[in-house]
Amino acid sequence: MDRSPTRRFRRFAGLLTSALLAGAALAGCGSEEAPAAPTAPGAVPVEPAAFPVTIDHKYGSTEIKAEPKRIVTVGYTDQDALLSVGVVPVATSEFVGEFPGAIGPWATSKLNGAPLPEVMKGSADPQFEKIASLRPDLILGLYSGLTQEHYDKLAQIAPTIAQPKEFKDYGVPWQESTRKITKAVGRGGAGEMIISEVEAKLAQVKQAHPEFAGKSALMATTYQGYFIYGSEDPRSRVLTSLGFVLPPNLDQVIGDKFGANISPERTDLLNVDALAWIVAGVDEGRATLDKDTLYTGMRVAKEKREVLIDEASQYGAGISFVSPLSVPWVVDRLVPQLTAAVDGNPATEVKPVTS
Repeated sequence: MDRSPTRRFRRFAGLLTSALLAGAALAGCGSEEAPAAPTAPGAVPVEPAAFPVTIDHKYGSTEIKAEPKRIVTVGYTDQDALLSVGVVPVATSEFVGEFPGAIGPWATSKLNGAPLPEVMKGSADPQFEKIASLRPDLILGLYSGLTQEHYDKLAQIAPTIAQPKEFKDYGVPWQESTRKITKAVGRGGAGEMIISEVEAKLAQVKQAHPEFAGKSALMATTYQGYFIYGSEDPRSRVLTSLGFVLPPNLDQVIGDKFGANISPERTDLLNVDALAWIVAGVDEGRATLDKDTLYTGMRVAKEKREVLIDEASQYGAGISFVSPLSVPWVVDRLVPQLTAAVDGNPATEVKPVTS
């Protein structure tokens, strides 16, 4: 399943690689020690007695015996947790935004002049041979949908941390991925401080906007009809962290996935106090919604309780790229829009965000 229904995924939907990890490729990569990747200047130092460390995940547990120096991220947002403590991966996997190094504008300052990672593009499966050629000593796949087969192949290359078993695939909270990733690189204490700082900002915003408390909200997109995000999706978690509640029975409709398309019979789920739409262009999204007479007859449309977010903008990428670095950046843009939407006054303009 596509990890997120965005324009980029539409371009390569159906492209699946079936590359097998050949023993000869592995042997050719292991004979010579690879150079260590540079950390960002001013990186958080490794904490005393940080290694060895064992990280649990969906497919068991992984021991990391010493500080990893060459990290590859196959989890689509995992690089931000690394960057938050000044660790730069050698390679990332492209998700949204097509940013250089797959580093969004909310995270570029954390590089502090360090070289950009290489970006692995164009495949819904891990690029096993490419990853092996990079000679990593740690592979991260927390925000991912790695299968057992994927994990087994990656673990032959280097110690690999898959998604946590406690959550749906692509459903790991940014706090949990940050906690595990920073611990894996010997900087768990710093990771906890970063989590606390971001949570403090969210708490301040929530306190400053009591109008959000208990109001219903939803994240959705016009991908192949109406696609809605469930309670474990990171986008939805941003809304609940601000005081909103999700529609009742949302997850019963979605099932065991991070989100799903809904039938016309369940468009009632869209009729919330604030509805954030991720669309392929604001004007195009507006036109699509306005054509649906069932939707336009709902209170959410009549009272203009909608926020339309262009998926091709930096802001649109940030909405889907939920991390310790992106969340504060996104909230600064999203909250004014939600404030305008939730008041229920059609005359209140929800101003678009273009960057």
